[in-house]
Amino acid sequence: MNIDKCSSLEEAREAIDKIDDQIVELIAKRNAYIRELAKFKNSVDEIKAKDRIDDVINRMRSRAIELDLSPNLINDLYIRMIDAMVDTEVAEFQNAKNY
Repeated sequence: MNIDKCSSLEEAREAIDKIDDQIVELIAKRNAYIRELAKFKNSVDEIKAKDRIDDVINRMRSRAIELDLSPNLINDLYIRMIDAMVDTEVAEFQNAKNY
């Protein structure tokens, strides 16, 4: 992973702000795909597929290690994000079934 060397505190903060904007945009994009998944599921249990959730978290933990990042940090972030997105997917699924 390459980063640009910064010559000031402000420059480093601007770079971080840009990355934060990208992170939020990517999370929103992930959430949009989560909403799409609801179209292909047949039950709430299928949405709450523990095996799939565990696979995603383990894959991201491994990726964190590859990038010299705390796997525990990524684990905690993904658990929080997936929990919220499962709720979104369940709501989307239930709304689609009511129509």
